[in-house]
Amino acid sequence: MTAGWQLAQINVAPLVAPEGEPHVTGFFAQLDEVNALAEASPGFVWRLKGEGNNATDLQPTPDPLLIVNMSLWQSADLLFDYVYRSEHVGVMRRRREWVERYEGAFQALWWVAGGHEPGVDEGLARLWMLDRYGSSANAFTFKAQFPAPDAAVRRPEFA
Repeated sequence: MTAGWQLAQINVAPLVAPEGEPHVTGFFAQLDEVNALAEASPGFVWRLKGEGNNATDLQPTPDPLLIVNMSLWQSADLLFDYVYRSEHVGVMRRRREWVERYEGAFQALWWVAGGHEPGVDEGLARLWMLDRYGSSANAFTFKAQFPAPDAAVRRPEFA
C-alpha cells in the first residue's frame, strides 16, 4: 500500500436486460459470491453498495440498464490480481452474455486520500476525464498507470 493513498476504481456496464429477466439471471446469481471474493481478497478496502449487498439498484444515469461498480484497493497490483487472477476471471469470460459493449471508457482508476470513499458522481467524472483526455494522474487504466501522489503533498479531491 502507498502510505496515505488508496486506489479507487469504477466500472460501468450496460446490461442486456433488466434484473429479473432470464438473459441476466446468471449474472445476478453470482453477485454475492463475486462480492464476497472481492472482500476476502488481499488489498481490498471498500466497495459501493446500494440498498442490498451490491450497487446494481443505484440509478446514476438516465439509462436504467447501466450498472456501476466502485471499490477501493491498496494497490493497482492487488486489484489486478483480483480482477484477472482469481475466480473472478470466470465471470469476466462470460460478461458478453450479460453486458452490451460500452461506447467509451468503462473503467477508470485514480488515487484517493486514505479514508475517502468516492461517490458515483466522482467516479463518473473520472470516466469522462479518461474518455475525453486519455490516461493521466486524474484517471488512468491498468495499461497506463500513474503512481500514487507523494504522501507529503496532499491534493484536494477531484469532484
